[in-house]
Amino acid sequence: MKHLRLSIIFFFAVTTIKAQTVFIRSAKITFEKKINQKQQLANNTWISDDARDKMSKYRTSNWEYNFNDSTSIYKIKPKETLNDNNFFFIANENTNELYTDFNKKARVFRKPISGEDFILKDTIPHLNWKIMHDVRKIAGYECRKAIAIIHDSVSVVAFYTDEILLKGGPEGFTGLPGMILGLAIPRYNTTWFATKIEAKNVPVMNIAAPTKGKKTDNEKDFKKMVDLYTRYDDKKNPRKIEDIKKELYSLLL
Repeated sequence: MKHLRLSIIFFFAVTTIKAQTVFIRSAKITFEKKINQKQQLANNTWISDDARDKMSKYRTSNWEYNFNDSTSIYKIKPKETLNDNNFFFIANENTNELYTDFNKKARVFRKPISGEDFILKDTIPHLNWKIMHDVRKIAGYECRKAIAIIHDSVSVVAFYTDEILLKGGPEGFTGLPGMILGLAIPRYNTTWFATKIEAKNVPVMNIAAPTKGKKTDNEKDFKKMVDLYTRYDDKKNPRKIEDIKKELYSLLL
């Protein structure tokens, strides 16, 4: 009986401690996005050998993921600038934003196309995740590995923590039993890992969808955006509108 009582006390103590850690209602996560640009450009013939030799291996940028218990916003950190490590321009990424409303299963993009910002509305895509046994610590949180396939054949490796219950993550990836703190897409030579999580004493944030940009709510406005997006395409061999939409609404910003 004594052992049973101790077991019950221990169970409730562990449950209480766990409950104190998992119900994070609002936080700000900083993600480091890292692209292996040397690998990504390995087969490109338009880059000279001299330029390739001078190129640094990685291009990095930092992104903020702010969330409350039902919505999130993902965007590049303010004043993010180019440095010698960046071969590509990241200027076109500076106005990217992704707002997600988990209750409504909806999301809103602000996406630059040929120098103009457009607002696109979409639903949260469903991914078939396979949860693995591997675990690792990311930014102080224990994370479990999961794998999914996007675009028919592209493998995605994610690490999520159930200590943050919102089923969100960077670049629009969602659907695991907690927050994604690590992400890797080997085919794209790109990773996203949380480097800082500000969760203590953070007030519940009011998060709103981006509104500054050209609307694409009706067919006419959407066609204008598609025409701008495809203006350099081969007009003799036009792409299917389904393929264009797939690119525009890609999981990757």
